[in-house]
Amino acid sequence: MILHRRERRRARIEIIPMIDVVFFLLVFFMMASLSMTVYRGMPVNLPRAASGSTPPAESAAVTVARDGQAYLDRQPVTRELLGQRLRGLVAANPNVAIVITADEAVAHGRVVDVLDEIRLAGVTRMAIAIRPDTGTARP
Repeated sequence: MILHRRERRRARIEIIPMIDVVFFLLVFFMMASLSMTVYRGMPVNLPRAASGSTPPAESAAVTVARDGQAYLDRQPVTRELLGQRLRGLVAANPNVAIVITADEAVAHGRVVDVLDEIRLAGVTRMAIAIRPDTGTARP
């Protein structure tokens, strides 16, 4: 009796399923990191501008709504209370940056009042939030 030996099958490592798993992990962590971002301002219609940059990491948001009401990190504040809270922020962190978000329909004078109060509180770093203009750049 003759015994035939079977040829051993060579093990193969399939890479396609591994690529799928890595891709899904990448997408999962991207979506998870997007949900962890903290937006401190109120939702308003920002004006458009062709130039702009991202807000600094150590920042607080001062929002001026369409009706002229000011908010500090989503908490409604009066002009005096805004100054007090900002002085407290500056005392805790002198490098704090204030991002001003104002509705495009709010009166210019109200935004100037808020800017004045921010400067009187001792804030040296501030920015005005805008919506990026996707149109052509102006000269």
